[in-house]
Amino acid sequence: MFTGIVAAVGRIAEIKPLPKGVRLKIHTANLPMADTQLGDSICVNGVCLTAVSLHKSSFEADVSRETLDCTVGLVQEGEVNLEKSLTLTDRLGGHLVSGHVDGVGEVLNFDEIGESWFLEIRAPGDLARYIARKGSVTVNGVSLTVNHVKGDVFDINIIPHTREVTTFRNLNAGDHVNLEIDLIARYCERILSYQKDL
Repeated sequence: MFTGIVAAVGRIAEIKPLPKGVRLKIHTANLPMADTQLGDSICVNGVCLTAVSLHKSSFEADVSRETLDCTVGLVQEGEVNLEKSLTLTDRLGGHLVSGHVDGVGEVLNFDEIGESWFLEIRAPGDLARYIARKGSVTVNGVSLTVNHVKGDVFDINIIPHTREVTTFRNLNAGDHVNLEIDLIARYCERILSYQKDL
């Protein structure tokens, strides 16, 4: 589990093909790695990956074809948002994030407005019903609060700090982003639909 509070902006440095996916080497920049062990989970642009090899300032992770098919940003070298998994003594500064991407959204607008930035995203149709005004959503691993929703389009206010310490500083209209809906919404739907499945 994660909080959606990005701890560092790292960089995908190497991509090695595997029979059914790829192996990534990710430089961790200023992410503290001293307490990281093989098998630990690290969130990379919203995707929970398992560290299969550790180095002083990088780690390697295998990404399956299934994960590659439902995410963006893992098959090209470049900056990525990083967060290590929670411990039971950590503060939950964002919201509960699983690192299981639900779909890919399209950035419609990302414009500076006064002291902040206006981010507008179109969600895949099947995810739109889970996104609620003042609810939580994860965009490329960043926990955010939804301002408004209209159909499959929602918008968010990004403060300068968030833009500066995440890969949002490189975000533009037309880009695609990993989306994870709120866990509570997912379980509520399952509870409500359970009788229909019997």
